[in-house]
Amino acid sequence: MVSRPGTAEVMRCYLPFKPLCDKITANMSWEENEVNKAELVAAAAEAAGVTKKDAEKVIDATLAAITGELKNGGKVQLTGFGSFEVRERAAHTGRNPRTKETIEIAATKAPVFKAGKSLKDVVAG
Repeated sequence: MVSRPGTAEVMRCYLPFKPLCDKITANMSWEENEVNKAELVAAAAEAAGVTKKDAEKVIDATLAAITGELKNGGKVQLTGFGSFEVRERAAHTGRNPRTKETIEIAATKAPVFKAGKSLKDVVAG
């Protein structure tokens, strides 16, 4: 594994959690540009000084709370980071690319994430 370039700068700039972010990113390493749940749990556990099991419980509870709120049609806003919400997609007519046949596509709901200004600024450099 190699250290992911630029990641420390990204995490370091999220000011409300600067000391914790610095500690997390100093010890993280990734293959390519992806972080899986196990790597995230390990880094959060080390930075917060808790066990991996406790860190995983917190991450799972956070994701469950976000999921539950979205399932109920709500919106979750994390100031500076971004917001999660559900958007409705209207029914529309589509076309089967193989047969060129016209088909009706049903209305659906989809979860979306919109990045906050602080996160956008950090990613933009």
